[in-house]
Amino acid sequence: MAVKLYKPTTPARRKTSVIDYSHLDKTKTIKKLTVRIAKSGGRNVAGKITVRHRGGGAKKIYRLVDFKRDKYDRLAKVISLEYDPNRSAFISLVQYEDGERRYIIAAEGLSKGETIVSSKNKAEAKVGNRMPLQFIPLGLSVYNIELNPGLGGSIVRAAGTAAILQSFDENYALLKLPSTEIRKIPKTSAATIGRVSNVDKKNVRLGKAGRKRHMGIRPTVRGKAMNPCDHPHGGGEGSQPIGLKHPKTPWGKPALGKITRKKGKKSDKLIVKKRVKKKRK
Repeated sequence: MAVKLYKPTTPARRKTSVIDYSHLDKTKTIKKLTVRIAKSGGRNVAGKITVRHRGGGAKKIYRLVDFKRDKYDRLAKVISLEYDPNRSAFISLVQYEDGERRYIIAAEGLSKGETIVSSKNKAEAKVGNRMPLQFIPLGLSVYNIELNPGLGGSIVRAAGTAAILQSFDENYALLKLPSTEIRKIPKTSAATIGRVSNVDKKNVRLGKAGRKRHMGIRPTVRGKAMNPCDHPHGGGEGSQPIGLKHPKTPWGKPALGKITRKKGKKSDKLIVKKRVKKKRK
């Protein structure tokens, strides 16, 4: 897998790069494992826009991905590695011994024809296998992690991400998440060994506005380019700074760096070390 570049035939092509999908299987989706999801355009049930800059985009069929992998102690063979338009990671189609097929998040390095297993007990510590954290050796990378046992993986599912199993503390396992946060997670929660596929996703440059529209994201206008009646940053002759102590939203609330996590959450006691914020360039 690599990032693919084009000949600079236009200004947009010069800056455009895409993921090389030549290694993926071009197969039809399984009807039983797909559903149609209606687009909202960022509107709620009353028709009011609650999320700005949403609309349009290419049609997508949602693949029902198995985040639980609760078919225990049965070998599953990887039939294909496929592209999923609904997520940044690739997905794999696996077939169990009884003939049942399911989609799962593909691990980096997992190839077609390999066999993987999900277990409630100790299993072989190889890429793609899933088991409770208490049976995974320390220092290994894991993904698709359950926050509560039996509810299915809910964190570390984006392309190229992985958490590192650092240590055990009574009934908890200490994991270093991709955000650098160190968090306690129940030892009985399941996780998949390895790293999420499509590691080069972060290196892709969209290159032109049209690719953003295909994603269903509409244009965003800078606040300082507006009038004072439309945005707190607006107004002034020519190019002016925002003229405020800190950036604000169109409704006057603090933006960019404002801590949005609520104080006194139940999960606060599970966070051993808070994440280190990256400085904006």
